[in-house]
Amino acid sequence: MPCYNPPEGWEQALADKFAAFAAAIGDLGAAGLIVVNDGSARNTTAQNFNNLRALAPVVQVVSYEKNRGKGYALRQGVLASEADFIVVTDIDFPYTIASMRRVAETLQAAGGIAAGNRDTAYYAHVPAFRRRLSQGLRWLLRHVLRQPIDDSQCGLKGFDRAGKAVFLETTIDRFLFDLEFLMLANGRIAIHPVPVELRPGVVFSRVGWKILLAEGGNFLKLFFRQL
Repeated sequence: MPCYNPPEGWEQALADKFAAFAAAIGDLGAAGLIVVNDGSARNTTAQNFNNLRALAPVVQVVSYEKNRGKGYALRQGVLASEADFIVVTDIDFPYTIASMRRVAETLQAAGGIAAGNRDTAYYAHVPAFRRRLSQGLRWLLRHVLRQPIDDSQCGLKGFDRAGKAVFLETTIDRFLFDLEFLMLANGRIAIHPVPVELRPGVVFSRVGWKILLAEGGNFLKLFFRQL
C-alpha cells in the first residue's frame, strides 16, 4: 500500500486494520505487509516507521525521497513482494475487511486478477463531484473503451504472479495506472470482478484540477493505444 503524508497516529491505525485483515484470512494463509513511502513530507520519520515495525513486525518498508504518485509507489511495492498472491489497497483500508477477504478468496480459488467492483450503494457515501467523475469514467469504459469491467478505479485489487508481471508493465505514475493495468491484462489473464463495500467513516481526499488535467492526458494515451 502507498503512503503519502499520512495523518498523525497512522501507524497504530494501520497496524490495527492489518491485524484484522490477517486474522480474517488466517485460514487462507499468512499475510505480509509492504508500505511504500511515496516521498512524504510529514509523519514519515524513522521513528514513525520504527513505531510501525513494533506494532506490525512483518512490515517491509520501501521509501524514496521524491513524490511520484500512487501508480509508481505500488509498482515499487509489488516489485518488492515475493508472495504468490498480492492485494493492493490504500493505507486507510477504505474497504471492509469482508471485501478484502472476498478478494483473497477469489485469488486463491481462481487466480488471475481479482478486481474490486463497487455497487451503486458506494455512491451514497462519496462527495457529489467525485461521484460524477467516477460514474463518467465508468460510462467511458463501457461505451468508448469497451472494457469488460467498468470499475477500473476501485482501489482494491489482487493478482497472482502472472498478474504481477502485467502490473509491472504499467507506466502511468498516478491514478489511471489501474485502468492501464486492466487494459494490458484484458485478453491475457482472467479478470474476476469481486463485489466490495466501503467501510463506514472513510474520508475522501480532494481531487485537484491539475491532477484531473494530467489524468485526462493519460486517458487519451490509453485510448489511442487501444486503437
